[in-house]
Amino acid sequence: MKRTSLLCLVALLAPAIAEEPDRVLTNQQITDFANLAIKGIPQEYPNKPSNVMNSADDVRSPREMHPAFFGNFDWHSAVHGHWLLVRLLRLYPGVAVATDIRQTLNQQLTETNMRAEALYFEQKHNNSFERMYGWAWLLQLVRETHSWDDPDAKTWRENLKPLEAVIRERAMTYLPKLTFPIRVGTHTDTAFALGMLLDYSRAVGDTELETLLTQKARQFYLNDRDYPAHYEPSGHDFFSSGFNEADLMRRVLKSGEFSRWLDQFLPQLTTGTMGSMMEPVKVPDVTDGHLVHLAGLDLSRAWTMQGILASLPVSDVRRKALSTAIADHAALGLSYVTSGHYEGEHWLATFAVYHLTGSGLEVPFE
Repeated sequence: MKRTSLLCLVALLAPAIAEEPDRVLTNQQITDFANLAIKGIPQEYPNKPSNVMNSADDVRSPREMHPAFFGNFDWHSAVHGHWLLVRLLRLYPGVAVATDIRQTLNQQLTETNMRAEALYFEQKHNNSFERMYGWAWLLQLVRETHSWDDPDAKTWRENLKPLEAVIRERAMTYLPKLTFPIRVGTHTDTAFALGMLLDYSRAVGDTELETLLTQKARQFYLNDRDYPAHYEPSGHDFFSSGFNEADLMRRVLKSGEFSRWLDQFLPQLTTGTMGSMMEPVKVPDVTDGHLVHLAGLDLSRAWTMQGILASLPVSDVRRKALSTAIADHAALGLSYVTSGHYEGEHWLATFAVYHLTGSGLEVPFE
């Protein structure tokens, strides 16, 4: 099926999803996840700025540096907290918390705030700020508002354009210079960012960016063989670099080509020897900001495996193991989202919503 046909199908299905919200999330989940973001977005402290100070003038509070994305502990979590709210409101416009969501978004995503955020990135010493994890989530926020026929969403979309433009320009400048992919289980993993940027480029019709992204994906990953599944996970991963790569390549390769690529990249999927890469991971201490990453690993593995499964033929022998692993990972990961501890609560709801609502699956390549 061609991508244009799938876009039409998604457009037809969207109203049904909105009318029957319990098909995906329960009302309690929607309320719990939304309230975590509504609470965290205006919470300035504790905070981890991660900024470069070029002079004493750069010693500023998070709110002074980032009038929109100053809360939720760090910039990228603030950004994807906004994405979470937009995503929930778009899919479930009739929920009780909808008014609070709109109020928060209208307060934060103003024209003035977005211009200030864009100006921050335009300073030379901030060229690499949030590269590329935060960039990916910002463009996901744009993607979520782009084609939504909602008056507020149209305003947010317009207001986001200055920041969108500078982030896009940063990606177009940086990626041709990136000689090797970054393969890690944390923020800077290249495959994760390429996948999200690819979804954005296709949603907004940016063929120049899409071409660059697919070229880099093929350059970095097309010839990969025998991924060392037994090396995963590391101690504070919230991504599987291997599954991120496969989730990217199912966006780049047509179905048959992807299946053959996966045979070579993860032959262990066929032989049933994936080991720890397919086993859900328990969090030893939810109050440790790094160890709680493992809850995110469970959730991100779930959505990447779902992407892989959705791209395989219905008769593929790998589907059964993937299906079981997806359910097991999601169940364990979801159990940590509302732990009562800010170390996980400032970001895990985003990972839960991304998986549970099938974000990234709306427009498969073929």
